[in-house]
Amino acid sequence: MNAIDQDVLSRLGLAGAEPSQQGKQDRLGQTDFLKLMTTQLENQDPFKPMESGDFLGQIAQFGTVAGIEDLQESFGDVAQSLYSGQALQAASLVGRQVMVPVDMALMEPGQGQWGAADLPASASDVTISVHDQSGAVVRRMSLGPSPPGLAEFRWDGRDDSGELAPPGIYAFRAQAHGAGETEAAGVYLAAGVDSVSLGNRDGALTLHVEGLGEIDFSKVRRIG
Repeated sequence: MNAIDQDVLSRLGLAGAEPSQQGKQDRLGQTDFLKLMTTQLENQDPFKPMESGDFLGQIAQFGTVAGIEDLQESFGDVAQSLYSGQALQAASLVGRQVMVPVDMALMEPGQGQWGAADLPASASDVTISVHDQSGAVVRRMSLGPSPPGLAEFRWDGRDDSGELAPPGIYAFRAQAHGAGETEAAGVYLAAGVDSVSLGNRDGALTLHVEGLGEIDFSKVRRIG
């Protein structure tokens, strides 16, 4: 907007105002913007009228202010709807099983573990090995041929001899065999959701998973 003389500012109550007060006036919205423009037109020098280009420029600024206010209101409504939807989604997850990208879990006697190998391509055979804290193989399982995607497995908590494995932390490894090559595959393990947090880290949904700690909901691959 072009410079406004002191008389215009006085009529609007802005003359002599503190910078913070002026900033507050600037944010009042389209009604005050229209009042400002109208007052300027009333007080312009008749011998030096406002150029048509300047006038159209002010009209464009007025339209921009109005449009921004409408967008802010719309975005506020959308954000509230998304937050409400996340809250409902979060409440429904408590007590359910989720599959997350971790390869170690704390096991109790006879508890077992459900999980999956993430295969980028089809495999003629998929092998899952369970390792104790020393790195020794406790159980080895063959899943057979599998297509791309998640190849699920379930460990019953027993070692290769059929005995129950002692409680402790166990690691899971997956290998995909095919075309004469063997490649490591990613592992996902399943656990129950104890509770959820909504609003942490910029509104992200965080799951408190039994035995695994906090997991971002965006990392969940499957909900059981």
